[in-house]
Amino acid sequence: MRTDTARERYRGAVRASAVLLAAACAVGAGGGPARAADGAGELFTLTDPRITESSGLAASQAHPGVYWTHNDSDDGPYVYAVDSEGRTVATVTLRGVKPRDVEAISLGPDGRLCLGDIGDNLGGTWPEVWIYAFAEPAELRDQTVDAVRYRVRYEDGPRDAEALMVHPVTGRAYIASKKQGGGGLYQGPEKLSATGVNTFRRIGDAPWTTDGAFSPDGTRLVLRGYFSATLYRWQDGAPGQPTPLSAPLQRQGESVTFTADGRALLYGSEGKGSPVWRSPLGDGQLPDTVQPVPSTSPSSPPATAPAPPPSGAPAAASAGDSSGGPSNGALGLLVVIAAVAAAAGLRRKRRSG
Repeated sequence: MRTDTARERYRGAVRASAVLLAAACAVGAGGGPARAADGAGELFTLTDPRITESSGLAASQAHPGVYWTHNDSDDGPYVYAVDSEGRTVATVTLRGVKPRDVEAISLGPDGRLCLGDIGDNLGGTWPEVWIYAFAEPAELRDQTVDAVRYRVRYEDGPRDAEALMVHPVTGRAYIASKKQGGGGLYQGPEKLSATGVNTFRRIGDAPWTTDGAFSPDGTRLVLRGYFSATLYRWQDGAPGQPTPLSAPLQRQGESVTFTADGRALLYGSEGKGSPVWRSPLGDGQLPDTVQPVPSTSPSSPPATAPAPPPSGAPAAASAGDSSGGPSNGALGLLVVIAAVAAAAGLRRKRRSG
């Protein structure tokens, strides 16, 4: 939860970036959603006027083609189920929960949805944050459910975070902190306790992260930021070497999840009527249990992966990018300007907070 002054400074910086990014999207997209032959591009647009700050995204395993999302700090204890056309098909209310800054959602192997009330935009001032867990509803209808609250602390002190990932095989929870210049990946206890404090310990570094997700088989981890995403092979409870991904250009890139079949990533953004983009994974990026789709044109030369961006630079979408994001010759300059505007706003916020 932000104070009114800090919130306005933060949102002012984001609005400045959003104006430039929206202009870039309009130039590159030609005013309408585009879908490539491999399914890359805009999958759907969130149509519910209540969903204005979609900060997390999770693909349902119980309901094919349904995705769970939620608002940021300015909403109540609500989780929304949306279908593949962006329509809200169920609203779940968590009984007795008063959220502070909900930033992430993840589905565990026990069929429970975990909601991460882990945001701290004032730079790490909350002594503890929380995770709420509840069973994914068997029936898609508006309903009120009970949730278990887990208390969370970090072994090295409070910090801001927006990414909660529950491993789909072990059920272990992980949090990636959000910090300019790079944060950390934190591992929770083997099993969360509802009666005591759950201490998360740092197990590695993480880039600037606004959301993250495990593949359905647990062999891949993706962490995304405003302008880029990174894929890791997950082995022995730890991430391997990072592989840069080209995320689509969005107004404020906040969420990511794997599709239920593990073949693609879905990227979401804050804002009213925000689009969700589908980005298919290349053969070398697919989870271990997912087989590549046979090529229909074996004589065609293999696609060349985009070169990794320079350290600290955002990854911009290109015309041939599998993310399906908009592109234009002037897009790179607009992205840089937007990134500078956002960074300047965040620096002002941090000095005043």
